[in-house]
Amino acid sequence: MKQYLLSVHFVEGAPTPSDEETQTMFRETGRINDDMQAAGAWVFGGGLTSPDSATVVRVENGTTAMSDGPFAETKEHIAGFWVIRCADLDAALAWAERCAAACGPVEVRPFDDLSQA
Repeated sequence: MKQYLLSVHFVEGAPTPSDEETQTMFRETGRINDDMQAAGAWVFGGGLTSPDSATVVRVENGTTAMSDGPFAETKEHIAGFWVIRCADLDAALAWAERCAAACGPVEVRPFDDLSQA
C-alpha cells in the first residue's frame, strides 16, 4: 500500500465561510475521518492554524535564524491535511473527492519510495 498526502488549501482573499458553513465542514470532515479509519486508510490528519502563526527556521553556515510568518509569500496556504494509505492513486483520488466536497480544494501527492519502507 502506498501513502498519499491530501492537503487542503486556503486561498487568501476567498470569501470566509459562515459559522453554519464552517460547522458543516467540520461535521463532514469528521465523517470522512471516521470512514477513513474504518476502511484502514487513515494514517494521520490535522488542521493547521493560520499562516501568520508560522515560524520559519533556517540554518545557513552553521547559524540558525528564525523568522515569523509563512515560508513562502503566496496567497494559497495549506489549511490542513491527511496522510492516508491506499492501494493506488485512484483510491486516494476517491478519498480526495470526498474531502474536497467537504472543505475545498485538495491536492493529492504520493510519498516517495524511500518514505514507503
